[in-house]
Amino acid sequence: MLCRGVRGATTVDLNDREEILGATRELLALMVRHNGIDKLDVASAIFTTTVDLDAEFPALAARQLGWSDVPLLCGHEIHVPGSLEKCIRVMLHWNTSKSQAEIHHVYHRKAERLRPDLCDVPPVDLAELEAWIDAQMRASK
Repeated sequence: MLCRGVRGATTVDLNDREEILGATRELLALMVRHNGIDKLDVASAIFTTTVDLDAEFPALAARQLGWSDVPLLCGHEIHVPGSLEKCIRVMLHWNTSKSQAEIHHVYHRKAERLRPDLCDVPPVDLAELEAWIDAQMRASK
């Protein structure tokens, strides 16, 4: 088994605690579901935000999903003039037998513009995804 990196990014409209947490939970759920990730196999995760987001730590969303034993770290992405604003990025370090070519990176919402070459993923029923997120949050309490 190897440790692989799984990338993801999403955006929010406002620097708002609930919006940051909701978007991050949705992103993590997409990453988990598209790759078949078991939280027990996640070695660690790094979350970054653009400097215009500081209302909440996005790693709290992982804790809300029950990732209590996973080492998490938050930081700011370097500011580059003209770059995508209000963006949350995630790098999961995942212990898996999958090859790098089998990994599905997830770029959601306006973050699709960061890697349009990686955005060809199956459509998602967002209501069903939200129900899955709610179930994970209830199970982690």
